[in-house]
Amino acid sequence: MEPFPPLYKKTLFVTGASRGIGLAIALRAAKDGANVAIVAKTSEPHPRLPGTIYTAAEAIRKAGGQPLPIATDIRVEQQVANAVEQTVHRFGGIDILVNNASAIQLSSTLDIDLKRFDLMYQINTRGTFLCSKLCLPFLQKAASAHVLTMAPPIALEPKWFDRHVAYTVSKYAMALITFGLAAEFRALRIAFNCLWPKTVIQTAALAMIPGIDVNRCRTPDIVADAAYAILRKDPALFSGNFCIDEDILRAEGVTDFDHYAVDQSRVPLPDLFID
Repeated sequence: MEPFPPLYKKTLFVTGASRGIGLAIALRAAKDGANVAIVAKTSEPHPRLPGTIYTAAEAIRKAGGQPLPIATDIRVEQQVANAVEQTVHRFGGIDILVNNASAIQLSSTLDIDLKRFDLMYQINTRGTFLCSKLCLPFLQKAASAHVLTMAPPIALEPKWFDRHVAYTVSKYAMALITFGLAAEFRALRIAFNCLWPKTVIQTAALAMIPGIDVNRCRTPDIVADAAYAILRKDPALFSGNFCIDEDILRAEGVTDFDHYAVDQSRVPLPDLFID
C-alpha cells in the first residue's frame, strides 16, 4: 500500500493565493491532497490582473486538493480572524501558514505616495504579524507546524536601500518578524522560515517594476517546489532560516533548473536583494 504523501490532509492558510507565487504553492500542496484556505482580496475579476479566489479554488480542486476560498483583506483584523475561524471550522485546524501577500512600490523617498507607503506596511509588515499571531493558537496544536514567509535574506548593504527605502524596510520587517517568531516559539516546535527567489519570477507583481524582460524570468513553480521541500522538513530541526529557492532545491538533489525558465535560451535575472 502506497504511503500518503507528506502534505496529505494538511491544512494550509495561504495569503495572496489567488494568483502568482501564492497560488503556485497552494497548487503544489494540492497535488498531495492538502486542504487550502485561499485568503485573498480578489473575489471579482480584476481589470488588469488574472485570477480570483474562486478560479484559484477550482484549480486547487482539479489538482487534488480541498479548497476554501475566503475573501479577506489582511489589513483588517476581524477579516483575518474570520478567515482563521472559517478554516478551522471547515478543516479542523491549521498546520501551515504561508505569508505570501505583499505590496510593492519601488519608488524613492521623494517620489513615493504616502498612501502606497501605508499600504506596504499594512500588508507586508502588519499583515505578516497579524496572520502569524492569529494562526498561532492552532499551529501550536498541529503535529508538524510551519510558517513560511515570502521575504528576503537581510543584507545591510546600501545598494538595497538607496533606491527604495520604504519597500526594502517593509520586506526586511517581514523577515525580522519571522526570524523573531522562530526564536520565540522554538520550544513549541513550530518552524518559522523565510523563502526568496534567486531570480525574478514571472508574476503580476512584475507590472509594478518597469523595464523587466519577462523572457529572463522563471515561473512561480520553482518557488512552489522549494516551499514544498521546506514544508516537508521537521519543524524542530529547520527553523529561523532565510532560504533561497535554488539553494533549497540543490540541497534536495535538483541540478537542472532550465525547465523553470520562461525562455530557456536566456539567462535569468537575479531578483532584488540577491547578488
